[in-house]
Amino acid sequence: MACMAVTVVRYSERPELWEQIAQLPEEAWPEYNVHGEVINRYWPLLYGRFADYQFVLYDGERDEVLAEGQTIPCAWDGTLHGLGPGIDDTMTNAFGLHESGGRPDTLCALAAKIPRRHQEKRLAAVVLTGMADIARRSRLRILIAPVRPNRKDRYPITPIERYVRWTRDDGSAFDPWIRVHLRLGATLGPSLPRSMRIAAGVAEWETWTGMRFPESGDYVFPAGLAPLHVDTERDLGEYWEPNVWLVHPPPA
Repeated sequence: MACMAVTVVRYSERPELWEQIAQLPEEAWPEYNVHGEVINRYWPLLYGRFADYQFVLYDGERDEVLAEGQTIPCAWDGTLHGLGPGIDDTMTNAFGLHESGGRPDTLCALAAKIPRRHQEKRLAAVVLTGMADIARRSRLRILIAPVRPNRKDRYPITPIERYVRWTRDDGSAFDPWIRVHLRLGATLGPSLPRSMRIAAGVAEWETWTGMRFPESGDYVFPAGLAPLHVDTERDLGEYWEPNVWLVHPPPA
């Protein structure tokens, strides 16, 4: 896939390009979002075990990385129920499939990360097109995505099931990231109120959020898509990141 001078380059082809975006995770995600138990277990392994499925958008004329896309091959039975409860479950099953020698038939999007300096270049759709290209080149039948709605943090107490169905006056999806997927032909699938779990001590959550949690209860916090539940007696803050499945049409 190419767009002007921009091409998709896999990690297996030119791993040195990732040196340009070493700080991108910290730039792209709020601090708390990089501390998921399952995510932390598997994320560092993506580049070794699934090097063909991690890619960047590369501007060859400027020798510059514009964005990163991360995906993982998995198995899906084609039913809505079979999509599973979210990103934690999908990554666990995908690594299990790989370790058992199973054959994947589906590509699952994990992340589309664009540095702030490139966010006005309308690259989101290009990253998704790159994912579809990876699926096609890998002979996987379809692309699915457990999407993190990027405007949901403004409405943390609204259930994800309701939020994802909000629309603008013109009938298009309210959330910008969901809107990008739908414009590329994706279909809105099941909502995922418990897609990714992040659990840590109260002090850690206070550091990540810049807040104090003096008593047990549910708290809205900066950049959170849903409330954080704090149990001071157990010294535990538990957060479930909500997502929604988007199912893309088979790659041409």
